[in-house]
Amino acid sequence: MLQRRLRLLQAVSLNMSMMVGVGPFITIPAIIATMGGPQAMLGWILGAVVALADGFVWCELASAFPGSGGTYHFFDAAYGESLLGRSLKFLFVWQFLFSGPLEVATGAIGLAQYVSFFFPQLQQPAWNWGVIIPGLDSPVPWFNVLGVAVMGLVTFLAYRRIEVAGRLLVVLWVGMLFTVGWVIATGLSHFDARLAFSFPEHAWDATSANATGLGMALAIAMYDFLGYYQICYLGDEVEDPSRTIPRAILISVLAIAAIYLTMNVCILGVLPWQDAMRSTHVASDMMERVLGSRAAGFLTVMIIWTALASTFAALLGYSRVPYASAKAGHFPRFFAATHAEGDFPHRSLMLIGGLGMLACLADLGTVIAALLTSRILVQFVGQIATVFWLRRNPEVMARLRFRMPFFPIPAIVALVGWLFVFGTSKWMIIAYGLGSLVLGVVVFMIWDAFRRDDGDHRSRDEPAAARG
Repeated sequence: MLQRRLRLLQAVSLNMSMMVGVGPFITIPAIIATMGGPQAMLGWILGAVVALADGFVWCELASAFPGSGGTYHFFDAAYGESLLGRSLKFLFVWQFLFSGPLEVATGAIGLAQYVSFFFPQLQQPAWNWGVIIPGLDSPVPWFNVLGVAVMGLVTFLAYRRIEVAGRLLVVLWVGMLFTVGWVIATGLSHFDARLAFSFPEHAWDATSANATGLGMALAIAMYDFLGYYQICYLGDEVEDPSRTIPRAILISVLAIAAIYLTMNVCILGVLPWQDAMRSTHVASDMMERVLGSRAAGFLTVMIIWTALASTFAALLGYSRVPYASAKAGHFPRFFAATHAEGDFPHRSLMLIGGLGMLACLADLGTVIAALLTSRILVQFVGQIATVFWLRRNPEVMARLRFRMPFFPIPAIVALVGWLFVFGTSKWMIIAYGLGSLVLGVVVFMIWDAFRRDDGDHRSRDEPAAARG
């Protein structure tokens, strides 16, 4: 039986450990490029607002349904085995197959980008997708190919009985906080406001291009905020979860928002945004400009280690999602198998690892946008709708120990924010999100029909005594 041993400190540490992976070190150039200047930092501010508003949604659901499983558990508790419940639970895991590997892949790509600080030739194109897909002029740098190798290495390391994940999480937590703190301290001591706030002409014009760029900047910011709800997946192991989980979510969002915004502004106060936008290892470039190549090299090694540890931790956790759902009977049973000797979900692990290797061949910005659009409609919008359903059930509301303030304003802000991210994505990214959802609905209908038919056959074949 699971023990409730996680208190507020551990819950906050878990959330923040998942939030502060390699993301902030690889997304600064991308977020600046979305709007062509430091005004893209507005995306960070809006990201904090949307993350806080969506955090209220998670808080209320966790207070109403305190248990393990996160979104899967919320849908199960709210809708049960109804058609809506079965479909939402299936589609949650289905969309995870289209987003989880992409999220893991960002760590491997980020690691490879920082390796190119030592080996600049990795930034040269390996090939162009136009050779394979006519009309798609998109060169693939060698560091993307290295990312595939990194993803394969991480999958190999995870393909065994793992008993050191907890220690790796602590190393990730301490190492990342030290690294972020060093970058912030260095940036503050050499800060130049003229660099940080050197906005280009027409930066604040109300144009469709700026609106689309802001949406892309918000998407990148939300990618970096992902993880503020991680403790919800471990609800059965949290002490007094109806109170602890909401507090952990809100503390994590506010703390990480302050860290991210401060660090990004500090970097732009040292490194001109024109240089930062073209950099593939922006934190190392900033450190080299201020403290020299030796300090930059040491920082780069720390970021590479952090990226490896975070990628390993993400793959380890995410590989359990298809397995757990299949074991519960809400996903194909093929993925419920465990290794005969190692007792770990090897099929689910290989699925997520293999998809992650393929994702490493895509552009980082595309990977981030795709992982978000593929989960927005089912997970985030679905949860917001569930909160409105919750508010119409007096029995559930009576036991709530947390209620979002000023309802329904936070829920509407979260909904508008997520839909803005979805709607301002590139057409092929929107097609990826909608296409994966439509395909998931078709697969669910087929799978659910076979599942119910199989259950009916088993029921008819069982002796009456066994059924009674």
